[in-house]
Amino acid sequence: MDARTPEPAVAVDRLAKVYKTATAVDGISFSLPAGSITGLLGGNGAGKTTTIAMLMGLVSPTSGTIRVLGAAMPRQRYRVLARMNFESPYVEMPMRLTIRQNLNVFGRLYGVDALGERIARIASELELTDLLDRPTGKLSAGQKTRVSLAKALINTPDLLLLDEPTASLDPDTADWVRARLERYRHEHGATLLIASHNMAEVERMCERVIIMKTGRIEDDDTPANLLKRYGRSTLEDVFLDVARSRGHAAETAS
Repeated sequence: MDARTPEPAVAVDRLAKVYKTATAVDGISFSLPAGSITGLLGGNGAGKTTTIAMLMGLVSPTSGTIRVLGAAMPRQRYRVLARMNFESPYVEMPMRLTIRQNLNVFGRLYGVDALGERIARIASELELTDLLDRPTGKLSAGQKTRVSLAKALINTPDLLLLDEPTASLDPDTADWVRARLERYRHEHGATLLIASHNMAEVERMCERVIIMKTGRIEDDDTPANLLKRYGRSTLEDVFLDVARSRGHAAETAS
């Protein structure tokens, strides 16, 4: 790499993961420039979750290499774990603990300085101040999503991995969450990787889309280029073309 070119936030080369006889990820390669926002699309079983787990250092690859924020994963994961975080509405936090207690636990795990001040600041930003001492189990779906986002941002991460960040939310709350993510990325220069089935969300937020199928990358481009190449008006139609192996509509018609 040219000395003048910044190192990518994530660099994956020929990454594969095999569970006994099942191949979850099949030799994929991609890199994410620092400060970029990328959508990771694919149907159930496409390999998205396994890919994210390997990026986080939770799962060791069968072959291939991963570098995250300059560290070789999973071997050097403890060098960079404090600089990354993960958010998913499907991961519940301890419900008997209050929001403040949960954020305090995760803040300590990440070694956040001046933790009380950080919790107060992020609670204000995410409109959670009046809820801080309420048990997490007594929150609405939208409130739980905001708490999950607060947990994901507690350490001001340079890399944020998100799995269906607005699942099960009403349109207004989902738009609110997306706006906060976009603002965080803009203010902190963070890199975001979003795994989602919400095509409108990906089309709105992401500069680039990686589409996976059966463990492989089927396509990788900007939303605009994908729409043009497949001859479609929505990213959902592009996704269905890939999922159903219909090929590029524009090429088929030519």
